[in-house]
Amino acid sequence: MRAAPAIRSPPKGEVVSDNPIKLAVIIGSVRGGRFGTTVADWFAGQARSHGGVTVDVVDLLDFPLPLRLPAFGEDADPATEETRERLAARLATADAFAVVTPEYNHTFPASLKNAIDWFLEEWQAKPVGLVSYGGMSGGLRASEHLRQVFAEVHAMTVREMVSFHNAWADFSEDGRPVSPAGGEEAAKALLDQLVWWADALREARARRPYASQ
Repeated sequence: MRAAPAIRSPPKGEVVSDNPIKLAVIIGSVRGGRFGTTVADWFAGQARSHGGVTVDVVDLLDFPLPLRLPAFGEDADPATEETRERLAARLATADAFAVVTPEYNHTFPASLKNAIDWFLEEWQAKPVGLVSYGGMSGGLRASEHLRQVFAEVHAMTVREMVSFHNAWADFSEDGRPVSPAGGEEAAKALLDQLVWWADALREARARRPYASQ
């Protein structure tokens, strides 16, 4: 298998430009006792130290959108619309996304699929990085399924990813990986690609607004 070409990242702490990439780190699980906040907090820390990135952690638990989507042309009820608008604003502002997902029954959680389905333009022409965790599989099946879903809403997932196998044993009680080197290397590779694509696609959207139809 041919290795992916390397994308040079700036030295740690160096800002790529005076217009840093706005990265939304999305916590996909809303389950009781979830482990996703631990993984998301760690990855957000990696992103903040990467250089050229500002981080917004978006917890789907804070945006309880119903499973029933309104019909085309139908307005949602006021409470749902307020929630949708709050989340839409966070997603629209982002230049790139890092989605933190567990694996439930060989795929990603319904809360994440529901959040994706409520929006379209907010995802379009933006890169998505996948950070997964789980048991023996490390959430890899959830990530592969997400690639198909994000393609349908015109977002592109980057090749590199981060996965934690038997994740509960990979982190200490203070929320740090027991063996940080491998995870930090994977996070850097993912962030290098996200930043490159986010910068390129942001420039492309400014030059020629994206239209899916």
